[in-house]
Amino acid sequence: MPLSTDTTSATNVAETTRRLFVRLFPQASDRTIQRLFMVADRFFTGQHPEYQAVDVKYHDYRHTLQVTVCATDVLAAHLATPEAKPVITARHFEQCVAATLFHDMGYLKGRADHAGTGAKYTYCHVLRSCALAASHLPGCGFNLDEIDSVLGAIRRTSPAPAASAPRFRNTEEHFIACVVASSDYLAQMAASDYPDELGLLFDEFSESDDYVGTPREYRIFKSAADLAARTPKFWSKIVQPKLEKDFGGVCHILDAPDGTNDYLDAIEQNVALIVERTAG
Repeated sequence: MPLSTDTTSATNVAETTRRLFVRLFPQASDRTIQRLFMVADRFFTGQHPEYQAVDVKYHDYRHTLQVTVCATDVLAAHLATPEAKPVITARHFEQCVAATLFHDMGYLKGRADHAGTGAKYTYCHVLRSCALAASHLPGCGFNLDEIDSVLGAIRRTSPAPAASAPRFRNTEEHFIACVVASSDYLAQMAASDYPDELGLLFDEFSESDDYVGTPREYRIFKSAADLAARTPKFWSKIVQPKLEKDFGGVCHILDAPDGTNDYLDAIEQNVALIVERTAG
């Protein structure tokens, strides 16, 4: 996967992100970055007194770490461009990290929740993630306006139509939200194991459909094979337009001088492999 950091270790991602932050903003304190990763680790590993460790297999802790690394890669590339607009400050960077770390916490189950896995919350996980962020970001030093910005970025990751997308107060807020939402798609679809994990993604949809009582004839995907077969069109007809139009093409901040883009190229390779497998 075209990540700048190994995401098999949360400690490694936290330290690498902290070092990047210090390099980009040498005059700023790294305390908030450290605090955000500490809070996220408590949640995802089951150390929080009110929540169990994450038990979904696709939208797991590593996915969150991958999205965080991708987002910070985008911000680093943006800041490396002379006179890049909008101007991104240390606080914007912190808000971006907060949004990526919290964006899928809505899959977590409470301590007393023993039925199934957190996948049952697939259709409402964005709202649940926002609730957790709103409740815990004050403890990380964010004020109400900053928390509202983070919640907007989390809501931007929702697959809901663009017409229902959150509104932003300035270009910086909107930019950060587009970075977070783009990274959510880029990180998962560019992952080297993406073609092998589509069955796990289907299992999450299936459990959520069971939980909300969706009749089988009305379910989006009928089987894991159906999800895999429809993934190429999902990429070309849904994700690519979102990346280019809805999210302002921020994915191209990662373009190399020769026009290549490690993330987009990896996704195209994964989609080609899925097409090959489903045709066989």
